[in-house]
Amino acid sequence: MSVIRLNRILLTGAVLSLAALASGCSSIDRLSQIGEKPKLTEIENPTTQPGYKPVQMPMPKPEQASYNANSLWRNGSRAFFKDQRAARIGDLLTVTVNITDKANIANETQRSRTNKEDSGITDFIGSQTLGAQGQKILPGRILTADSTTSSDGKGSVNRQEALQTNVAAVVTQVLPNGNLVVEGKQEIRVNFEIRELIVAGIVRPEDIQSDNTIDSSKIAQARIAYGGRGQITDVQQPRYGQQVMDVLLPF
Repeated sequence: MSVIRLNRILLTGAVLSLAALASGCSSIDRLSQIGEKPKLTEIENPTTQPGYKPVQMPMPKPEQASYNANSLWRNGSRAFFKDQRAARIGDLLTVTVNITDKANIANETQRSRTNKEDSGITDFIGSQTLGAQGQKILPGRILTADSTTSSDGKGSVNRQEALQTNVAAVVTQVLPNGNLVVEGKQEIRVNFEIRELIVAGIVRPEDIQSDNTIDSSKIAQARIAYGGRGQITDVQQPRYGQQVMDVLLPF
């Protein structure tokens, strides 16, 4: 066995060992849940999650509220009576997720080039008169080269997505200018499969409807995720070894 082949075997073994260690905890958890329904995630406080950072945006200077003499009206108020829409940390509002995207793109690029180089000396100081032996010694064609390249690339995208649903979100932060940072998560378990919907972003109080709902198209910095986990999702995913080899193999 050659040294190169041995090194390849050792490298493959090391990669598979690392993959097994990385997926060990996940595999143990999955083995412990055989025959059991996937567990729903506990209700969590988004601000206490690892990696959570308060949203920071350019803000105008805060304005102090003022009251006119002999008046119950406050400057800057949107209504005379108390507004029942979400406005403070912990308030709830309903996000109407309505996504209908369609894209159809086709590109084609063609390129070709042909080169030919031919240089030499056909009769060098009368080489033809020196006979066959002289022609072998004296130079004839110095350089003869040719090359041909061609390239034809095509690409197309045909994508169509539609998602319509509602999810309740909670206000996690109030920015200095009054905009609200909201985040909502919904999990639905059907048999052995969990479907989860996550919505987060920044909304203006003015965009919230009178029934305390807002359309997803009016959410700034929107983050919408729809997916799932369970037995069906596991079958659709390639095995850990295949994913590792797809990353490492150059072909």
